[in-house]
Amino acid sequence: MMADMPSSNDVWTAYLAERGWQYHRLQDTCPFCYTVADFAKDYNRGTYIVGTGSHVICVNEGEINDAWDSGDKVPLFYFER
Repeated sequence: MMADMPSSNDVWTAYLAERGWQYHRLQDTCPFCYTVADFAKDYNRGTYIVGTGSHVICVNEGEINDAWDSGDKVPLFYFER
């Protein structure tokens, strides 16, 4: 419907928003010093879909769920249900 790949940020973010997930932008007060690992420690209750701009990661109950260790990536935004 959007004429783009399913992995495109525009497609998957629209998919989540249509299903009731809430979008949040992270503060850019310290670029590159706040990581996905930090996010997982701070947001350790619930399920979050975290976007880095070029990658998407699930953080569930403080655990990073990804195909590889992406804890050092810098999160830009997240969705929560």
